[in-house]
Amino acid sequence: MKIAGISRKETYSPNHITNDAQIIVKTAEILRKLGHEVTIYDEGFIETNDISEELIFSMAQGLAGIKRVQEFESRGAAVVNTPSSALNTYRIQMTYLLTNADIPFPKSLVLDITNRDVDYFRLFNAKQLWLKRGDVHAEHKEDVTLISSLPELQSTLRDFERRGIYEAVIQEHLPGSTIKYYGIQGTGFFHWYFTSGNQNIKFDQNELKSLAFLSAEVLGVEIFGGDVIVSPDGSMSVIDVNDWPSFAPVRDDAAKNIAQLIHKKALENVYQY
Repeated sequence: MKIAGISRKETYSPNHITNDAQIIVKTAEILRKLGHEVTIYDEGFIETNDISEELIFSMAQGLAGIKRVQEFESRGAAVVNTPSSALNTYRIQMTYLLTNADIPFPKSLVLDITNRDVDYFRLFNAKQLWLKRGDVHAEHKEDVTLISSLPELQSTLRDFERRGIYEAVIQEHLPGSTIKYYGIQGTGFFHWYFTSGNQNIKFDQNELKSLAFLSAEVLGVEIFGGDVIVSPDGSMSVIDVNDWPSFAPVRDDAAKNIAQLIHKKALENVYQY
């Protein structure tokens, strides 16, 4: 089957340009070995050009790219991850969806960045808060910032406005250890590791996996990653879910599982017609 892969625009891969490129290339290589004809297009290319493949695996993350993939989908193409699920991982939408689904999630507020007079530290009764841009996960390291004072918050909000970012999420800072995870729906693939904090903290690993897959299901993403905070008492809160991460520590194994998921979709698509 003719399959299109859409690689992520470098703008949306801060510090992960090579890793993001490698996972999609490896996936394509395995799909070719399975007998498919795979063409990889850059997200920037499809913003202004058409493609005709009936099955697409997409890492597009910018709004323009995702909207174009939605157009391909509306013409009948099957897409992994779907453009709607990619949009669901935009921070504001993700905050609403996970909170409404009763997924353990930090106390958060969506704010208009031009309203800089609110003392959110008093409102949250906190000494530190996370400020995160409201749409894509990050283009610069300042897009997700731990803030320790109202002047610092106001300064960062002004910087957001100068860069054309008008909505953000402000979020409580949860104490504990941070875990990064990766998962692929329909395959059983799951991998996690600590990125900070006490690595000897006790928690239920089965609960971690269930929480990760449930969060992905709520957002609709099949190929996903995320971050969880494990508190000192072992309870967990999801703080982020990503649409198609780089899988850098487990790239080879992840690519095999992603390719099998897409291969299954290809067979389903063929039999459908």
